[in-house]
Amino acid sequence: MMARYQSEFTTFLNELKSEKPQLEAEQQAGRALLWDQEPQTAEDLRRAKVAKLKQRSYVYSND
Repeated sequence: MMARYQSEFTTFLNELKSEKPQLEAEQQAGRALLWDQEPQTAEDLRRAKVAKLKQRSYVYSND
């Protein structure tokens, strides 16, 4: 049977995961901090809309 090819990158990732088994859990925890947010309530959406500043028609002017 022919050996299956693995790229250097795949080999590196496999070695890294075997050396640091907690790595994937740490990545998921980091993602949860920035991206996996709780759904916003209607009150949160209303407050964000009230707090938003209107952008000027030409943002590069010094007025």
